[in-house]
Amino acid sequence: MANAPVRVRFCPSPTGNPHVGLVRTALFNWAFARHHQGTLVFRIEDTDAARDSEESYQQLLDSMRWLGLDWDEGPEIGGPHAPYRQSQRMDLYKDVAEKLLAAGYAYACYCTTEELDTRRDAARAAGKPSGYDGHCRDLTAEQKAAYEAEGRSSIVRFRMPDEAITFTDLVRGDITVQPENVPDYGIVRANGAPLYTLVNPVDDALMEITHVLRGEDLLSSTPRQIALYRALIELGIAKDTPAFGHLPYVMGEGNKKLSKRDPQASLNLYRERGFLPEGLLNYLSLLGWSIAEDRDIFSVDELIAAFDIKDVNANPARFDLKKAEHINAEHIRMLDVKDFTDACGPWLKAPFAPWAPEAFDAEKWTRIAPYAQTRVTVLSDITDNVDFLFLDEPVEDEASWTKAMKGDPAALLTTARANLEAADWSDPESLKNAVLTAGEAHGLKLGKAQAPVRVAVTGRTVGLPLFESLEILGREKSLARIDAALAKLTA
Repeated sequence: MANAPVRVRFCPSPTGNPHVGLVRTALFNWAFARHHQGTLVFRIEDTDAARDSEESYQQLLDSMRWLGLDWDEGPEIGGPHAPYRQSQRMDLYKDVAEKLLAAGYAYACYCTTEELDTRRDAARAAGKPSGYDGHCRDLTAEQKAAYEAEGRSSIVRFRMPDEAITFTDLVRGDITVQPENVPDYGIVRANGAPLYTLVNPVDDALMEITHVLRGEDLLSSTPRQIALYRALIELGIAKDTPAFGHLPYVMGEGNKKLSKRDPQASLNLYRERGFLPEGLLNYLSLLGWSIAEDRDIFSVDELIAAFDIKDVNANPARFDLKKAEHINAEHIRMLDVKDFTDACGPWLKAPFAPWAPEAFDAEKWTRIAPYAQTRVTVLSDITDNVDFLFLDEPVEDEASWTKAMKGDPAALLTTARANLEAADWSDPESLKNAVLTAGEAHGLKLGKAQAPVRVAVTGRTVGLPLFESLEILGREKSLARIDAALAKLTA
């Protein structure tokens, strides 16, 4: 195994919307595979017909493509271990279960739910482990026949060895689990449907997965899977046991694990807000890993070059939306201006843009884009930043109006308008001087003097550089908006 080419897998269930914890797991597997020039297998665990959906399946594929997390084997690509959807591999699981039964690694369990509950309650009352007590482990043929004559159905249980299981977790180090803490467990339901406890390790075995990197919540199942692997190796189904690495929890508010139901958990939220894939991946990689103590911003290529699973921290990682936004903003700054203007495209038209399609002016957008690029945190911010260019009138924001129009704004605007009318509208510095001198005439510094002008023209107290914005909007529209503000102040 030590010299085997790296083969990792990402195997989500198609239920609900993709969430950031799932993406973090996919990212670490992808980065590990790419770092070692290995193979990423994308497998779909869709055996839960009640919860799985085709819509979720398509969202998973679309999300992976959007993020740039390409896979080497899996849906739409195929590969030597196809099919890559568990729902299409049922005959394989049935065959393995029959071999485990025949070889004595598994057995039929006829216990009813009521019997199991009664015995578990008794074990708890006695201060003993409450897992399955092995009641059906060594039934005789006569006992089995008697149960079947009663009309009882049976599940298939895997027979755990009566010895401690030790393994070295790639993140957490050596772990030993005593046999009393890992009882025999079900691998096939009474209706013949295979359980996750069987299909997941069987697929890993058949697909020759060398490293299993997954969430901490699955750590407790690892001793069971290692025991099953040993049986599969004995039966010639598996070649070796993979190395396991369990990734830290991603925590949300209140020191609780980030739930699928947490609004911050939805990948779609970040995509709709206009996070860049590079920015989001950069941030998610920091949830349990770091490229250096004093560095948070890096490219995907740098992530691949530096990623080592041994550097992943076992402690829970807290999801910090503000930090995610900061990192995304830095990646926006790093874009070529042309790439930035293209990336903003979806937010400059319906349903995001409040202006009519014919009002959009591509030439003005191209001119304002370099200034906007330095100020937006996510791409969806662009709509509010540039709407003053394409709307007939600036956005009415009474809070901004009240904040800016203090003292004697009408007198200031009157002077500023006269100065602007005489200014050179091809030169933002000339427009700045026009407002500066108007402020000086009324005892105001530039910051105070430009506030009423900004609100009159753009509708907001903060935004893109004012004088470049005035130049791009144009003399006629800018002066008309100042006139409208004066009319409102003197009405």
